[in-house]
Amino acid sequence: MPTTQDIKVAVDAVVFGYTSKEGLSVLLIKRNINPFKNTWALPGGLVDNHESLEDAVQRELKEETGISINYLEQLYSFGNPGRDPRNRVISITYYGLVKPDAFEIKAATDAAEAAWFNIKKVPQLAFDHNTIIGAAHDRLKNKILYQPVGFELLEEKFPFSELEKLYMAVLDREMDRRNFKKKVIKFGFLEETTEKQVLEGAGRPGNLFRFNQEKYFHLQKQGINFEI
Repeated sequence: MPTTQDIKVAVDAVVFGYTSKEGLSVLLIKRNINPFKNTWALPGGLVDNHESLEDAVQRELKEETGISINYLEQLYSFGNPGRDPRNRVISITYYGLVKPDAFEIKAATDAAEAAWFNIKKVPQLAFDHNTIIGAAHDRLKNKILYQPVGFELLEEKFPFSELEKLYMAVLDREMDRRNFKKKVIKFGFLEETTEKQVLEGAGRPGNLFRFNQEKYFHLQKQGINFEI
């Protein structure tokens, strides 16, 4: 039986941001074209004929938000027939985790605005973008349990409490803090320094820590089983 096919390919980017003050957020754009004009959505768009998927998602992100990210990981393909009211569009999605204050966002092309939204305050989005963000958040939750992603979001030297806050923000749950610290320290790639945390007000300052990336990669080659 002959197959009728008229399918377009798009890319969408789920860029998560993290700060100690704001927690976990996601970068969104407000569309200034139909469909879903004036509705918030993920940055993204159609792939050009002679463009790779990776180039396309970086281009769309740059055009619609003004930012460039060194690494985005491919997440999943979303292709339900009714996800775009104009025609059949399959979206290849990517996600990444960054420091929001490292970028100056600026909307352009078919985006009227660009802004960070706390992950718990994401509005109803265009297309199936709420579902895509949910899938990306689930992937990030799983990944942070077996790979120390996120250390690059902290300062070079940080109090251990900041690492705890990062994990609780991404996982969206409380943790057994004593057990968490015991597990992380046991791996050996987190080093305690003699420098003290600067506290505002009363309290006993604790030592600062730093992530030894070289040691982590060495342990990784040896087959370290990182699991929180």
